[in-house]
Amino acid sequence: MNREISPAKQFWQLVATIAIIVYTVIPLLWIVNMSLKPTADRADGKFWAHHPTLENYELIFAGGAKDLFLPALLNSVLVTMIATLIAVILATFCAYAIARLDFPGKRLILGTALTVSFFPVISLVTPLFDLWRRIHLFDTIPGLILPYLVLTLPLSIWTLSAFFQQIPWEMEQAAQVDGATSWEAFRKVIVPLAAPGVFTTAIIAFFTAWNDFVFAISLTSDNARTVPAALAFFTGASQFESPTGAICAAGVVVTIPVVVLVLIFQRRIVSGLTSGAVKG
Repeated sequence: MNREISPAKQFWQLVATIAIIVYTVIPLLWIVNMSLKPTADRADGKFWAHHPTLENYELIFAGGAKDLFLPALLNSVLVTMIATLIAVILATFCAYAIARLDFPGKRLILGTALTVSFFPVISLVTPLFDLWRRIHLFDTIPGLILPYLVLTLPLSIWTLSAFFQQIPWEMEQAAQVDGATSWEAFRKVIVPLAAPGVFTTAIIAFFTAWNDFVFAISLTSDNARTVPAALAFFTGASQFESPTGAICAAGVVVTIPVVVLVLIFQRRIVSGLTSGAVKG
């Protein structure tokens, strides 16, 4: 049954959409403009950079802030990619078992995964900090990947289980009738069909790990520090100068991978989100 939207409703939907876009884009434009402003123009009160310069980007890539920013950027890429890969692989197997197998406690596992994904991160920092210091995981890459799995794995399991439940059971049975083993049917039939959901889950897990600040600032000191934590240690040329321009430049740089991933995988993300919401 098709329901036509009245012109008045379409108009207000357009107005609301434009308002949301403007509300979202203005802070991003402000950060970009601040990253292009020279030091003398940062407090001029003007939104646009009338004398744009790349000195802030030179500062974080070749200047005094490079020793802090570049290692942190490498750590962010390494930790986020490894945590996302492990989370998606483990969540794929776990979600498949939850969707396909009937065993006691299945609903409890899903409920626990959802509860853990909403658990306050700050409440885990103190015990993890003490434990990590005792077992020598503090300020290490593995010591940061493990907490990131706590953030990404429960949400990945919950998301992927919904996609696997949409795949007809008969397709896997047909592959097994044709001679495929359970592993081959899973790898060659189920996983390709669930690819939109896997991509969507991977993007969500990547964003969650990439933007984390609490674990990064609490469980690292110098060697494994990521960009969100490193930004807190930026300093100006003197004690009287705020490092606003360098922070904005670093913020623009770390936002680029997120934008690129969304643009590249936009169709898969939309397809994954919509297919997981359709029943039948």
